[in-house]
Amino acid sequence: MPHSKQARKRLRQSEVRRVYNKSLRSRIRTLTKAFDGHIEENETEEAGTVLRQLVSQIDKATKVNVYHRNTAARKKAHAARQLNSLAAK
Repeated sequence: MPHSKQARKRLRQSEVRRVYNKSLRSRIRTLTKAFDGHIEENETEEAGTVLRQLVSQIDKATKVNVYHRNTAARKKAHAARQLNSLAAK
């Protein structure tokens, strides 16, 4: 347990951030699974809608340093590639 007043405050702050970051990562994982499901079912329109939501959430998570910017770019590019390959078929 922290002893100083500053350390106690840092503990409170880090706990709040941990919970918020966990929720962002969870939301992104959920959207990714939904996107993959639409890709598997060859549903281009629905996949496009979910992709827009996914990219938005990834950008928000990157803005608050939940993801590194290169990781975010990789995730977005991978999803866009999947959608484009589906649309090309």
